[in-house]
Amino acid sequence: MTSKRITFLLLAVLVAAATAFLARAWLEAERAAIVAQAGVQRPAAAPKPAVQVLVARTAIRTGQIIKPDDLRWQPWPQGALPSSYIVEGKRPISDFVGAVARSSFHVGEPIVDVEIVMPGSRGFLAAVLRPGMRAVSVPATATSAVSGFIYAGDRVDVLMTHSVVPVAGSNGAQGGAHNVTETILRNARVIAVDQRVDFTPGDKPDIAKTATLELTPKQSEIITLAVKIGELSLVLRSLQDPEDADRDPSAADDASAELGFSYTHDSQVSRVIKNPSDATTPSPEAPRIGGVVLIRGGTRTKQDPDGSVSADPTAPAVPPPAPNGAKDPAKPAPQATAPTRNLSSVPQ
Repeated sequence: MTSKRITFLLLAVLVAAATAFLARAWLEAERAAIVAQAGVQRPAAAPKPAVQVLVARTAIRTGQIIKPDDLRWQPWPQGALPSSYIVEGKRPISDFVGAVARSSFHVGEPIVDVEIVMPGSRGFLAAVLRPGMRAVSVPATATSAVSGFIYAGDRVDVLMTHSVVPVAGSNGAQGGAHNVTETILRNARVIAVDQRVDFTPGDKPDIAKTATLELTPKQSEIITLAVKIGELSLVLRSLQDPEDADRDPSAADDASAELGFSYTHDSQVSRVIKNPSDATTPSPEAPRIGGVVLIRGGTRTKQDPDGSVSADPTAPAVPPPAPNGAKDPAKPAPQATAPTRNLSSVPQ
């Protein structure tokens, strides 16, 4: 190899090394510039923490009284939080127990103040009523309201005790008054006791003065008249009543009251009281047939086949005979008649 070729080869190696060094230096400078530019920018804002919002634990229908098990707290992003939502820390869940839903809520849907009616607010009882129903209050006592163990939301039967007077029989006899208890309504929903529509666990039973029932317009008329007729009693129904076995459980809360069909008479309670329906009226005497009419002077008698003798009711009254020489006033005096003769007709 000649010296000229060796010289060119060394120059080529030196040029390649210089190019690689310059390229590396340029890359490091660009990288440093990018890092410096990124350090000048502001750090990204940290996301706001989520807050607890009051939502429906179960589906809530319109007009339903809210219970503690119907609500719960759920995390909610604070950045998209409307002002109408109820946030934890401002009000506890107990403040909303007993309220009535103006509209329905799905599971997990936030509770809004304007969509619920608080107890004592105007229109609260109207919000409790279902469409087409009426609220009617009936008097209650310790004995007629199960000693205060009836609360809003329970189902009751309504009994009426009153006095009845049997209708006079065919013989004109009329018995005394009798007491009757009858079931006039079944499965009526209690929506309020006095002015309370909710029940807080731990409350002692309180003897109420009135109970408000949810009824149809016709049933409201029946209850109003029943208060005037006799005394009413409320009978608490079981949650597992055999009569409701064939009813859809999902529609049990929406079931309306029904008319009663049973009654108890006082003769069914006491054996010494006679049932007026068992009283027998004397049957009319059967007409007698046959018999012989006997005439003795001016007297007529009738002798029946059984041997009994009685005056003949069909006989005309016969006056007693007049004494000798006396005129009978019943007989008219004889009148004198002039003799008559028959003349043959002569043509005129």
